Amino acid sequence: MKVSAPVSWSVDVADALHLPLADDAVDLVFTSPPYEDARTLGIGYKLQGDDWVDWAVPRFLECLRVCRGLVAWVVQGRTRNYRWSATPAKLIAILDKAGVCLRNPAIYRRDGIPGSGGPDWWASKYEWIICATRTRGRLSWSDNTATGKPPRYDKGGPCSHRRQDGDRVRSDRSTRHYAKPKLANPGNVVDCGAVGGGHLGSPLSHENEAPFPEALVEPFVRSFCRPGGIVLDPMCGSGTTLAVALKNGRRAVGYDLRDSQVRITRQRVVEEVLPLLSSRRAEVV
Repeated sequence: MKVSAPVSWSVDVADALHLPLADDAVDLVFTSPPYEDARTLGIGYKLQGDDWVDWAVPRFLECLRVCRGLVAWVVQGRTRNYRWSATPAKLIAILDKAGVCLRNPAIYRRDGIPGSGGPDWWASKYEWIICATRTRGRLSWSDNTATGKPPRYDKGGPCSHRRQDGDRVRSDRSTRHYAKPKLANPGNVVDCGAVGGGHLGSPLSHENEAPFPEALVEPFVRSFCRPGGIVLDPMCGSGTTLAVALKNGRRAVGYDLRDSQVRITRQRVVEEVLPLLSSRRAEVV
């Protein structure tokens, strides 16, 4: 049975290829699939290169089917024998060819894993966040300065821009004038700094093989899911996406292939998130 309006939170076992949700059921999808065969996930997961891309495409399209807003996947390729697999770029190219409306990818910046560059290359400091919607046009809801801060610099000299022919147009010859905003657009690089032990937001995060920090999810939830809206993580792992959604006044839905991860997510919500929300309500009263 497909549901269009889940309760405040739910988590269950399901494959992201066949989500038990109606079309346009959720407002935001935020997830991170396995990075090829970097982890076996306890189920013998061993996909590499183009095989991984073939696995990922229909699952990304399924996420688009159930979402009326933004779908965001945190992904990274694998380097073997000094050659990067380029799977994020390959996935983007196939989605574009399929008519998916891609947005300029965001970047997840974090301190690199020591030695991740090998003996002749730089350490890996970022991961891709592939962002897309099913149809073209403006997002159904957004607040792109929700996590912004006051502008760092005061207004400088006269604004200017160039035409296609290269001729510069200054503000005194144009109706375009710069008005200093209260909050600056934070940009598409989400800088999470240290992401190891103690920096993920919950001890239960480490019950998953490849957790990401709550600080990575929060900008997406606050910027691209309306208050009271529904956030979905179809590969929810230890439940970080659900926890962040609930803490920020959104509803949350999670699925995972593994019953072990579903149990961890439930434990995290019940033991950590719900008591926090209850205390907040008590403070308001």
